[in-house]
Amino acid sequence: MDRVYEIPEEPNVNHVSPLEEDVIRGTNPRFTFPFGILFSTFLYCGEAASALYMVRIYRKNNETYWMTYTFSFFMFSSIMVQLTLIFVHRDLAKDKPLSLFMHLILLGPVIRCLEAMIKYLTLWKKEGQEEPYVSLTRKKMLINGEEVLIEWEVGHSIRTLAMHRNAYKRMSQIQAFLGSVPQLTYQLYVTLISAEVSLGRAMLMIFSLISVTYGATLCNMLAIQIKYDEYKIRLGPLEVLCITIWRSLEITSRLVILVLFSATLKLKAVPFLLLNFLIILFEPWVKFWRSGAQMPSNIEKNFSRVGTLVVLISVTVLYAGINFSCWSAMQLRLADRELVDKGQNWGHMSLHYSVRLVENVIMVLVFKFFGVKVLLNYCHSLIALQLIIAYLISIGFMLLFFQYLHPLRSLFTHNVVDYLHCVCCHRHPRGRPENLEPTFEAEARQSIV
Repeated sequence: MDRVYEIPEEPNVNHVSPLEEDVIRGTNPRFTFPFGILFSTFLYCGEAASALYMVRIYRKNNETYWMTYTFSFFMFSSIMVQLTLIFVHRDLAKDKPLSLFMHLILLGPVIRCLEAMIKYLTLWKKEGQEEPYVSLTRKKMLINGEEVLIEWEVGHSIRTLAMHRNAYKRMSQIQAFLGSVPQLTYQLYVTLISAEVSLGRAMLMIFSLISVTYGATLCNMLAIQIKYDEYKIRLGPLEVLCITIWRSLEITSRLVILVLFSATLKLKAVPFLLLNFLIILFEPWVKFWRSGAQMPSNIEKNFSRVGTLVVLISVTVLYAGINFSCWSAMQLRLADRELVDKGQNWGHMSLHYSVRLVENVIMVLVFKFFGVKVLLNYCHSLIALQLIIAYLISIGFMLLFFQYLHPLRSLFTHNVVDYLHCVCCHRHPRGRPENLEPTFEAEARQSIV
């Protein structure tokens, strides 16, 4: 059953029954205008239109090499977007020829957006009326530092609208990391080589950059919702702003460094980048094979083993695409039905940023000492310093979010400062031996984090 996250900001405090422990009856969820669906559709159409326009320009100028790569990145991401929406909505088991035809001509997000708008208008007209079909949903919520259980009724129409929202969130990530990231990287490379920025290419890069930033921000939100599925999550404007700044600086600095490194070494940079991506791609599979676990067979009840394998490969490719440009905010576990590790793994996060920082420094040094002066008319040392500082600032915003702005930071057994302190304790075990082994209550709390 699809998860529903549109619940009221503050629940009522009417207890359902004295026999049930800390169960609060919440008011019926409010439905809001699907701005996220409209924005995702706008990004998809804008990026597709600008990509096709640049394909036409490249073809007109007989730039076949640039045209081929631009069109390939657009087609791959568009096909994956259609498959994602079809998979989430389970269209193959339904009789919807119009929707399937729109997906076939790569306009699936448009027809899905129209369906969501019609569903919203239907709810708006029937506001205040009780639906014949409702279901009960329970979530935990932190009120004044205490966990309480909230129960509320969810109508069928609201659940359907929530399914549209969740489908577009996943679509935005597919579009961002399997289409916009390679498209943006390649167009930056072309701009650097040609030393000119046309209006069409500028529009394509702007749409790609917004798509990547939006997809990375959604990646954090979905990671929090998946890890804390039992809790009602609410991110305020300050938290969203912090995540957006963190992700935009991290992705922009990383992609610019990759472009400068590739423009400096040209074909010699391909083996390094390809090896980097393959290591990320095969890491979950190596862990899966070493664990000796069996492939999960209940990801989708209607899937065969071949279908399950295709889903796992697709998830792995998306996971590698995310980690190649930024931190994925979760760790992939192919042996688990949920496919993700729900623990707050500080070690995985610190390892990722440490490795990426070393890689970025190496690539920046290569650009500084071997970069051709024709590429840029600016000081290479200043550019290299600014890129590293931007990446360090993004890490600072990431630490700020987890230390102070995470919506469920009180559930952490160890926070950022505590983790750094524990590392020092491991290095000096005689100083504070009581911090080396957590208590049973801490381990129980960590199991839900």
